[in-house]
Amino acid sequence: MKIRVMNRTRGTCLADAADLAGSSETRREGLLKRAGLAPGEGLWIVPCEAVHCFFMKFTIDVVFINKAKKVVKIRPSLKPWRIAGALRAHSVIELPEGRIAETGTQKGDQLEIEKLED
Repeated sequence: MKIRVMNRTRGTCLADAADLAGSSETRREGLLKRAGLAPGEGLWIVPCEAVHCFFMKFTIDVVFINKAKKVVKIRPSLKPWRIAGALRAHSVIELPEGRIAETGTQKGDQLEIEKLED
């Protein structure tokens, strides 16, 4: 399933064709088999309060959000072999490196996630 992630606070689009990782299998696999993320792509991992980049081939931006889809933490440029987490997070959005800066996304911003038609 594809989703669009909008930052309502900033009026920007974080991702217009992100994937949803909502099953145990898709959450476990994450981005491990990918060689990178193109502009507009991403991965929404639900539920999730921590991510690791072990065996990853590229750097990502990570946005931690609560159940109300409010940003509780950002982690730009998370490199391979690193870990990041936020105990107050309900889910995580993984994005191409630089997307947090491009959209001006900050802690406290309100996001909106829309499921797209297949």
